[in-house]
Amino acid sequence: MFEFSQYLGFLLFLTVLTIGFWLMFFLVGIVQYWIGGALYELYKEKKAKKQESL
Repeated sequence: MFEFSQYLGFLLFLTVLTIGFWLMFFLVGIVQYWIGGALYELYKEKKAKKQESL
């Protein structure tokens, strides 16, 4: 019916799929954190520049 090599291929496919899913999940979180931090720093700089000009 099924040979052992087919079973190993299926397990390899599932492993790669799972690793890819969690890597995407992790990278999306990091990118959101990165963009949020950059926007926050930009806001702080504009606020400081506005306070300095007053």
